[in-house]
Amino acid sequence: MSIGSMPTKGDATALALAIVRGECSALQVLQHTLDGVAQLNGRLNAVCLLRPEVAEPVAAALDAELAACRDDSARAALLRSKPFFGVPLLLKDVGPATAHRGLPSRMGSRVFGAAGKAWPVDGTLTQRYLAAGFVPFGRSTSPEMGMSASTEAVAYGGPTRNPWSLAHSAGGSSGGAASAMAAGMVAIAHANDGAGSIRIPASACGLVGLKPSRGLMPTGPLAGEAWGGLATDHMLTRSVRDCAAALDASAGDDAGAPYAAPPRPAPFVAALDEAPAALRIGLCNSFYEGDAVHPDVARVVQAFAAQLANLGHHVEPVRMDLGTLDVVRAVMHVVATGTSMELDAIERQRGRPIADDEIEPVTRSAWALGRTLTAADYLRAVSAMHMLGRRMAVFHQRFDLLLTPTLAEPPALLGRYAMSHPDFTEYRMGAQGLWRYSPFAPLANATGAPAISLPAGLSGAGLPIGAMLSAALGQDALLLRVARQWELLQGGAPAALAPAFRT
Repeated sequence: MSIGSMPTKGDATALALAIVRGECSALQVLQHTLDGVAQLNGRLNAVCLLRPEVAEPVAAALDAELAACRDDSARAALLRSKPFFGVPLLLKDVGPATAHRGLPSRMGSRVFGAAGKAWPVDGTLTQRYLAAGFVPFGRSTSPEMGMSASTEAVAYGGPTRNPWSLAHSAGGSSGGAASAMAAGMVAIAHANDGAGSIRIPASACGLVGLKPSRGLMPTGPLAGEAWGGLATDHMLTRSVRDCAAALDASAGDDAGAPYAAPPRPAPFVAALDEAPAALRIGLCNSFYEGDAVHPDVARVVQAFAAQLANLGHHVEPVRMDLGTLDVVRAVMHVVATGTSMELDAIERQRGRPIADDEIEPVTRSAWALGRTLTAADYLRAVSAMHMLGRRMAVFHQRFDLLLTPTLAEPPALLGRYAMSHPDFTEYRMGAQGLWRYSPFAPLANATGAPAISLPAGLSGAGLPIGAMLSAALGQDALLLRVARQWELLQGGAPAALAPAFRT
């Protein structure tokens, strides 16, 4: 079958419906997906592990379950219970939430060897994805330990490329997921977000990317939380309805969760049918300090704001009383502490030091920084994040949503943020550091708030630019409702594939 001969270019909801209707089987879609990866991945380096022998029995079991349905009513009930019936799924190569006994992880690092880290159990999130009808078949690339906004891990033999322009980054740390989606390899892909890692690649590749509220997604059973509560999991999607449906299928605390988000409406998909009343939206279309963002970004975000105003919302320019580095510093100290804890544990487990050629320079520098931070330093960072949450709560007494660019620039050229830099602090917070590229995303991680990046437009060079909406903790449904309202204004179609990959 050719890449364009099956219903895999729309969103995942449409694909599942096509399978249940009998237009194609789960096994056929899986094989089609594997063929697509074989054809396209050499150009993009977005998929780092394929395990068809793990996926095929899952797809075959789904086909058998569908074959046992005697009528349309039974098939409809099956789709309601498994809304992503037969949809192939890439799991990101970072994080214990999507541990899978058949899909080891390398975390973007040579330290785990070519075979990767074997998982002793399936993560709760993995179990929920399987219960929703997904067919996990491999893993997508990530920068080492998920620590960069560009996916260029040495462990995978080269950078992950953006299908919109092969010279540019697909973002990070969920860059492989975004690249695979923008090229049409998959209709949906797992991702996670510790300082923007869902929203940055969504912006860079023209996709929908929601970071859910802290505590909304399961992290067990292998971890209580990730990076002190900074990180959470969800999906990159082509449509808002996929984003909402995937949240319905996976959200909710699991056994032993250290905390849970405020109660959610059920289901999120149903919330999309009701447009929100007029909202108060604060627009920050510059750095918090007032510095200008890239003119193409400012233009696209201003046009996005005008569209929201045309939908009846009140959009008002605001100057945020925040320092970008104050946000980033607290986040990076928690990240460095978590990195140090992980690498120290690896050394203890294997009984020998980690060599210089096993991890990248930025990672080693973060490890060194983490070792210098005291328990008091860590708690000061956590306290600083909590105070940011308090300040944003005051902001949300006046404004329902905050609108900013997702990134301060269009997608970066590959090499600019490779992890070969010897100084983690300079790499993240120096004059040319990542904070100048992604100043806005870390705030929602620090506060735990939900935030969504939407494909708002293109740069003058034809590269995607995202606009980001953030809400108060627990207001995920509100974000999805506004996002769907905006999506319908665009015609309601799923996000477009990259031009060169529209076959």
